[in-house]
Amino acid sequence: MLIVAIMTGTLTTKIKEHEKERVESEREIMRANQLRAMSHDTKHGIRENKMEEITFSRAGLKIRGHVFGMKDCRQHAVLLSHGFLANEKMCYSYARLLAEMGFLAITFDFCGGGVISRSDGRSQDMTIWTEVEDLLAVMTGLKDQFAPTGISLLGCSQGGFVSGLLAAELGREKIERLIMLYPAVCIPDDARKGEMMFYRFDPNNIPDVLGRFPMKLGGDYARTVIRMDPFEKMKGYTGPVLLIHGTADPIVNISYARKLKTIYPNCRYEEIIGGGHGFKGKAEEQVCCILRDYTKETGLER
Repeated sequence: MLIVAIMTGTLTTKIKEHEKERVESEREIMRANQLRAMSHDTKHGIRENKMEEITFSRAGLKIRGHVFGMKDCRQHAVLLSHGFLANEKMCYSYARLLAEMGFLAITFDFCGGGVISRSDGRSQDMTIWTEVEDLLAVMTGLKDQFAPTGISLLGCSQGGFVSGLLAAELGREKIERLIMLYPAVCIPDDARKGEMMFYRFDPNNIPDVLGRFPMKLGGDYARTVIRMDPFEKMKGYTGPVLLIHGTADPIVNISYARKLKTIYPNCRYEEIIGGGHGFKGKAEEQVCCILRDYTKETGLER
């Protein structure tokens, strides 16, 4: 019995020593990973806190968003615009990628532009043109607060359409690059059909309220675009354009993107095979690779 007790005690001691070594080894690995992460952030000019709140204003309305990347040095800024019914979270993955690449990335909620929005404004007052004004207000406020070395626009869905309209209005002198992901240039056609996402109405007799689900939408949302030719409105921009669209997009048919690419003199066009309206999983990884490559190709890489 004594021999068994001694052997058992010895075995227990060895197990404890082995467990202690394992825990210490894991701690060393964790510390090494933390140091590598800190080294990566320093190399790319990113602070540990990569996301901070920021506020802009337009006509007495607060536009709330976040800034990704360093705020205490001059760098190229990218303004990211979300889509219809959504909010800034739609753009977070792209904002984080751009911040890691050394850019100042700004996301924000359009006024009245989403079911869940942090910005002021009523959804029934939102139109394509109020969102163009919001984006311009963010751009103006950004210049005042950070004095970036340059500004580019990136928009998803309706945000892509809005970004394209503002780029055409301001020109290459103020907008260095335009990036559009599945831009909703179908919106004027949808208004003419009387079918805008969840909303159905008579296009010849547009009501003051198009519908209340999933959010209250005013008649001006349709009235302000029903006679618009989006391709004519957007063709004024002559700077570098990156246009990415999914071939299986059920909301904005791929034909719109194929036509849109022809109006730009300097456009890189990419189709995501099987991609829908919004990119997830491998499709999103593919888009991120394209974005990385595009910044190098156009000389935007820091």
